[in-house]
Amino acid sequence: MATIIGKPVDREDAVLKVTGGARYAAEERIDHVAHGVVVQSTIGKGRVVAIDSTAAESAPGVLLVMTPFNAPRLAEVKPGGNQPSEFYPLLQDDRVQYNGQHIAVVVAETFEQATHAAVLLDIRYAPEEPLARLDQALDKLYVPKHFRGGMRPPDSSRGEPDAAFATAPVKLDVTYTTPVEHHNPMEPHAVIAAWTPDGTLTLYHSTQAVSNSRDRVAGLLGLPKEKVRVVSRYVGGGFGTKGSTWPHVTLAAMAARQAKRPVKLVLTRRQMYSSNGYRAATVQRFRIGADAAGRLTALIHENQAATATFGEFVEPSGLPVEMMYSCANCRVTHRVADINMGTPTFMRAPGEASGMAALEAAMDELAYAVNVDPLELRVLNHAARDEHEQKPWSSKSLLQCYQQGAEAFGWSRRSMAPGSMRDGDVLIGWGMASSTYPMNRSAAGATVRLLADGSAAVKSGTQEIGGGTYTIMRQVAAETLGLPLIRVTSELGDSTMPSAPVSGGSQTAASVMPAVEAAARAARDQLVQLALGLDGGPFAGLGAADIAAEDGMLHAASDPSRRIAHDEVLRRAGREAIEVTETSRPGDEKQHFSMHSFGAHFAEVRVDPALGEVHVARYVGAFAAGRILNAKTARSQMIGGIVYGLGMGLTEASDVDARTARIVNANIAEYLVPVHADVPPIDIILIDEDDPHVNPLGIKGIGELPMVGAAAAVANAVFHATGKRVRDYPIRPDKLLKA
Repeated sequence: MATIIGKPVDREDAVLKVTGGARYAAEERIDHVAHGVVVQSTIGKGRVVAIDSTAAESAPGVLLVMTPFNAPRLAEVKPGGNQPSEFYPLLQDDRVQYNGQHIAVVVAETFEQATHAAVLLDIRYAPEEPLARLDQALDKLYVPKHFRGGMRPPDSSRGEPDAAFATAPVKLDVTYTTPVEHHNPMEPHAVIAAWTPDGTLTLYHSTQAVSNSRDRVAGLLGLPKEKVRVVSRYVGGGFGTKGSTWPHVTLAAMAARQAKRPVKLVLTRRQMYSSNGYRAATVQRFRIGADAAGRLTALIHENQAATATFGEFVEPSGLPVEMMYSCANCRVTHRVADINMGTPTFMRAPGEASGMAALEAAMDELAYAVNVDPLELRVLNHAARDEHEQKPWSSKSLLQCYQQGAEAFGWSRRSMAPGSMRDGDVLIGWGMASSTYPMNRSAAGATVRLLADGSAAVKSGTQEIGGGTYTIMRQVAAETLGLPLIRVTSELGDSTMPSAPVSGGSQTAASVMPAVEAAARAARDQLVQLALGLDGGPFAGLGAADIAAEDGMLHAASDPSRRIAHDEVLRRAGREAIEVTETSRPGDEKQHFSMHSFGAHFAEVRVDPALGEVHVARYVGAFAAGRILNAKTARSQMIGGIVYGLGMGLTEASDVDARTARIVNANIAEYLVPVHADVPPIDIILIDEDDPHVNPLGIKGIGELPMVGAAAAVANAVFHATGKRVRDYPIRPDKLLKA
């Protein structure tokens, strides 16, 4: 039987995207659309005393000026779940809690008119002194109240870590810091809000969570869910920032209802630094104890992070530390401090990215403390089971990732001593790090419609955020139905379709594809039953278990010459279509197994010792993430995650002015993301892995795994090149020159 799942199939949406045919949220063609512009606070804390909108309201084309003093009141909705945007201010009072808080919306006939009118607002504040940075608030740390949405405590401990550390032959006590980081997707946050006369709201919205956005906006506006429709056909990158329903979405809906016009609201690049979350800064102290050979005897991780004054979100950096290595004595703690910034949010691999950037660099330090090769040290401390949850792994191929990655990279040729590898005056460094990310899965639905012309359509209320969801939906449906891929189409991005979870936590494939497979299997089973019931059909004397489906044909498994085409079955049965909707949801598998993906990074850097410039020269990533649905899109995901990690390691940081609480480099000229010249050749190795426990298709998810550990691999390579250990990310030239 031809296999479609796993093949390197071209993306269904590729041509549309490269030719400009893909229609993003702000590009929807809506008649009589007006344009909204948000106005943001210029103080970091205080009150809005008054807003004189006279000049703005009389400016050409202006339809509405909405402020805290005239905005409609929202429904009383109790915050819930783990959405940072649950708590964001929405023009409901005069309090200013961070610089850049939305304090008005101006709506006009054109974007230019709205932008001009926004400048005309005369705003008076009663300012107060802000507390804007984590380093200003370390004396105000407290135990989080809502860690992981209240699903687990913020701290964990096993064994006797303090005693084990005190008696360890080798001790390491180091602190690593990571900065505030912003997502910077190519497509800015955008929404068009349009009301119908019967009170139905449609939101054309760039979101990673079609169904969640519908539910959140319906709750805020006091509407039944059926009265809100969210459409998101394409998303131009999100990386977590589009996983929540940020204020601009609700404000656009409020403004559209007040103005009695559809309203388009697109955030500027600068506004995206203060409107929709960020990765919180962290301070991470590690106390690591080991024996003389490098076996871990104590692992203590104290994690400190910032959150907002009006809504708690905790960067869970300690989670990978709990399970990554074998250590009988381990304690992990999380503490937060309230500051005057917006609430942090999920950013690609939240927790794991920050925590492993620190842990994997600290493990490299331990390797040098005991004079053991960094790769050998990790193999020595490999965890054969999850010692935090006290469960076996559903599958774990990390040792294979180490072996194949090291072989492809040529790790055996590495000399141990820092500064020992050179190319003329250029210092060469080789570094490596481990990667891990949990397997997540939620309930999801899908509909499959098998048509009498021999084609099929599959749909789900999920979203395409760049990972290839349109394409893998087709692959799973086509293989399950036994149809050629060209005869299957896919639809998504509409809340009227079967509900699906947020595209976050690397769970879309693991959640939606089992639903697609279930619906396709049920449709195929109905088709088989119709074929068995045909008078004069080819399957006399056979049962359903005796029939196979392939290349648009049903045939007897024992005799392929006994066959009939899908479309002929439907025509002879007098059916125009078979349509099936199925929902797939997790069972109790996580009660029995610990489910994670794993990987290994290997990086080579070239460092100019006079200038402190670091160039990543080549890179190998080896990953084991369950069943791979599309080899081509998976490889692209892996490369993208590594590039994201290079930015974390070497360039990315949002600089916050302690006096004003303003982000001073709120643009991509000064917030430095990797460009093509920064990215080396990247070799991706995908380890075959059969995991029957995670879900019916054996999918673990790959979106975030390749970022985890990438920053540390580069940091470790920099140390190997220079002998200088920089523990304050990102590793920029000034830090190397000072070290």
